[in-house]
Amino acid sequence: MKKINVGLIGTGRLGSMYAEFLSTRVPGANLAAVADLIPERAKTCAEKFDVPNWYTGHQDLNDDLSLDAVIVTATTVNHREIVVDAAEKGKPVFCEKPMTLDLADAREMKSVIEKTGIFYQQGYMRRFDKAFAAAKREIDAGTIGTPCVFRGSSRDPYRPSLEYLTPENSGGQILDMAIHDIDIARWYMGEVRSVYAVGGILAYPEIAEVHDTDNVIMVMTFENGRLGEIDISRNGVYGYDIRAEVLGTEGTVQAGYLRDTAINIMTKAGVTHDVVPYFPERFGDAYVNQLNDFLENLIHDKEPMITIDDGIAGLQIAAAATDSLHRNSIVLVADY
Repeated sequence: MKKINVGLIGTGRLGSMYAEFLSTRVPGANLAAVADLIPERAKTCAEKFDVPNWYTGHQDLNDDLSLDAVIVTATTVNHREIVVDAAEKGKPVFCEKPMTLDLADAREMKSVIEKTGIFYQQGYMRRFDKAFAAAKREIDAGTIGTPCVFRGSSRDPYRPSLEYLTPENSGGQILDMAIHDIDIARWYMGEVRSVYAVGGILAYPEIAEVHDTDNVIMVMTFENGRLGEIDISRNGVYGYDIRAEVLGTEGTVQAGYLRDTAINIMTKAGVTHDVVPYFPERFGDAYVNQLNDFLENLIHDKEPMITIDDGIAGLQIAAAATDSLHRNSIVLVADY
């Protein structure tokens, strides 16, 4: 297979995962450069994965003429600047979710991408998970009849740091946690017309300091009249719990699992099994599938399944839901 020289921008927790995948499980990739605003982090990543070049700024990486494509896993607030710079320098881009925290920035990114004509693929790895992809195939095949109701659930096993939870960093709980559920809802059911969100600080009183929430429920009406619900929680203390379900006129399809290992322990005290620890274990294969898809699209000049319009649509719904949470009212997505 022809190898693509890839540059990775952002070498934090997720970026380091990507570096490992690109180095070991993505045969079409040659990880040729990494960049991070924290020099030691970029240097450590380069040394660990035998990457020949490392930079302390995205501009220098985007200027590297040896690179065929750029993968963006940096902090979300920096995505617009990085993607615009890469596009203006003619670099194909893969950008992690969410594409940005601000709709105006997202629309500017689209404008620059369209003007320059570069290839852009939006990251939503759940579409590349075997279970979520299989559910989509069953829905499209008519196995459950006409879809009527969507339900998505995302529960993290613990809360992030308060610094991360500040809205200027995370975008708020809905944008931070529900963006994947929103994308799957659109993929399964169609576009969202309206949304109503309620939430509160129910598990971690200290979150009040950063004016965020720890539990939210969203109710959606789709353009085709179908219904949906998404619940997100930061206190799924038993494990990383990610699920989706579609109720149709002829049946139901469910995707997701909690058990990490196919084993039950049965004693007098009861029946137990383990749980998925966190997202690297649950979606590691999906991240790899997504990266392989990105490079396959580049090599064979194929249109990506997930475009910048999908990134903007998810962000638009998340922004509407966040506003609904603050206003305590139903809002129309088209108003955002």
